[in-house]
Amino acid sequence: MEQAASVWTQNYAPIGGSLWLSTLVALIPVIFFFVALVGLRLKGYVAGAITVLLAFLVAVLGYGMPFAKAVWATLFGFGYGLWPIAWIIIAAVFLYKVAVKTGQFEVIRQSVLSITEDQRLLVVLIGFCFGAFLEGAAGFGAPVAITAALLVGLGLNPLYAAGLCLIANTAPVAFGALGIPITVAGNLTNIPPFTIGQIAGRQLPLLALSVPFFMVYLMDSGKGGMKAGMKGVRDLWPALLVAGLSFAVTQYLTSNFIGPELPDITSALVSLVATATFLKFWKPREIQPIPAPQTVGAAYRPVQTANMTAGSVFKAWSPFLLLTLFVVIWSLPGFKALFDLKAPGPLAWTVSHWDVPTLNNQVLKVAPIVAEPTPYAASYKLDWLSATGTSIFLAALVSMAVLGMKAREGVQTFVETLKELFYPVLTIMFVLGFAYIANYSGQSATMALALAQTGQLFPLFSPMLGWLGVFLTGSDTSSNALFSNLQQVTAQQVGMNPALAVAANTTGGVTGKMISPQSIAVACAAVGLVGRESELLRFTVKKSLGFLAIIMVITYLQAYVVPGMIPQP
Repeated sequence: MEQAASVWTQNYAPIGGSLWLSTLVALIPVIFFFVALVGLRLKGYVAGAITVLLAFLVAVLGYGMPFAKAVWATLFGFGYGLWPIAWIIIAAVFLYKVAVKTGQFEVIRQSVLSITEDQRLLVVLIGFCFGAFLEGAAGFGAPVAITAALLVGLGLNPLYAAGLCLIANTAPVAFGALGIPITVAGNLTNIPPFTIGQIAGRQLPLLALSVPFFMVYLMDSGKGGMKAGMKGVRDLWPALLVAGLSFAVTQYLTSNFIGPELPDITSALVSLVATATFLKFWKPREIQPIPAPQTVGAAYRPVQTANMTAGSVFKAWSPFLLLTLFVVIWSLPGFKALFDLKAPGPLAWTVSHWDVPTLNNQVLKVAPIVAEPTPYAASYKLDWLSATGTSIFLAALVSMAVLGMKAREGVQTFVETLKELFYPVLTIMFVLGFAYIANYSGQSATMALALAQTGQLFPLFSPMLGWLGVFLTGSDTSSNALFSNLQQVTAQQVGMNPALAVAANTTGGVTGKMISPQSIAVACAAVGLVGRESELLRFTVKKSLGFLAIIMVITYLQAYVVPGMIPQP
């Protein structure tokens, strides 16, 4: 009886019983965050802290959420931001610094330049192709952190490196981390994940095909305006077509005939090999060489590169090869089963698990967000060995041994990494605190329900729900967990194919990744732009809205104009 009394039911229209007034109130923290970064140009952690406070006040005063539950929801978000999200970034930057401080990055630089000396094509190879592979294997911010740091090390401007890698990350996010976002959506709606993946695989290739062209346009237009941007595209179009088309075709074939688990990995590998091979036989008429190499806060000792051998190149790339190996192993179902708490697995004892006080199953989600009243789980997991960040950290430790870095220097490098990432980690924690209080109080559901009131136009606005979810949480998986049921229910009410709506939540979500506060903080941390999050958001926000508009139009056309594009059961 005492437990039942402590259960709090979410109310999605708490302000005068009006959904629209409640939406305006729920938007206060979101609008402030945009204004704080884009208009006021506050540092990320300052904007994040004020946004958390505003979301907390809205939850308690506007939504009537019990004070203790609001506190624990915020702390839950802080904890998730610290582990596993921040741990991934710390480990990734540490691994990068190991490569830099041992001097091997100059060998990496020269080996990459042997493929092409054009900085625009290097961005496509590393940011688009290699980044997609990392997204397929790991996800959770690691792809942007690693590829952006690599590009800065090669000599690219840090702001452009971070922004372009965020944009490149758009194409693979829906199938990231072995298809987990789509699997989660399928499990919640009882729609086969294979069907959802098929639909996503008939939308995203159109975006993937255009991304390499758009990246080059942005790089050149940033230096000489629209005319220069178009000239860059014209000069490089054969290579860009090979990169984008090989990725798009492979993504379509894999998602429609194999499943949602592998499209990123297969597409990335095919695109990387096809583009690198093509560049062996084709060169642009005008080369844009990369500037002098940079490092993200790390001095390095030079290595002789005049007589590079296959062995020296392999050694230099070993940190990133080891990273790939460890991350893939950590992603395998058999490896994950070792840590399964339910079975339990033989290594389940390494996973600590706590139910969040006053919050776990003590908040009730209700219709129309869910079909029937559902307790909102809130359990914190500290998987110190099975976390993706740990796989990256172990790759860094093995890299130290391979590259000859002494233990003392490794410890100093790790401490240096922690000091440099203090404010970025703080920003990530505030951002996740905001996301969690918005979710558990019902603020995010209110905004979603407002979008769901669009009736026959819902197919046009359906992707916007996914965009909103990823903005709030930084994760396509979390966005699907939040809104897949709402997408399904609303689609049934307006006569839209429910599978299309759920898939649109996923594909619309990928366009929100580049402006998610979590992603912005991660990217800034990786390239040494701590405190300049506002600049990166201004760089990406219009691109995000443009990509979202494309997915919105595609979804609307598939719903009403070309329904034959949707796979039939």
